[in-house]
Amino acid sequence: MSEKRLTRVEDGRMIAGVCAGLANYLGVDATVVRLIFVLLALFAAGGVLLYLILWLIMPMEQGV
Repeated sequence: MSEKRLTRVEDGRMIAGVCAGLANYLGVDATVVRLIFVLLALFAAGGVLLYLILWLIMPMEQGV
């Protein structure tokens, strides 16, 4: 059985791979996750901080 892990990804990343990694983990399109982060950054002012925290704590995906 394949274990599902939350990791930053190299393939499909724009900055650090956080949104693409979250999208892979949740099974949604990366554009949706990126849009949510932009909206959080603009309206809740927590999107940037959340992104930076995830960038620091999410491990990078290991090559197969």
